[in-house]
Amino acid sequence: MAAFQTFDAPTMDPSSARHDRGILAGIAAIVFATVLIGTLAPASHRPAVVAPSADHTCAEWGDGCRVCQRREEGAACSLPGIACVPSEMRCLRRVGD
Repeated sequence: MAAFQTFDAPTMDPSSARHDRGILAGIAAIVFATVLIGTLAPASHRPAVVAPSADHTCAEWGDGCRVCQRREEGAACSLPGIACVPSEMRCLRRVGD
């Protein structure tokens, strides 16, 4: 019969365990500081942008894929193309243009 050999897991050296805990504490401190800075740092405030559909002086607006026009019965929009990548919605024509 063959005898099975058992191997004990190597025990961790106390100095390397202390070193690993120091590295782990450093990583945790960096993550904590990053989250804290992201939470407390003032955000850059952009001026409020009025959506073209809410701006009653805008008669036609679009995003490069769809074009919408203001009509008496409400807004009428085209359908986007199949491979269209929309950009930011902007006013294309104002009332009286």
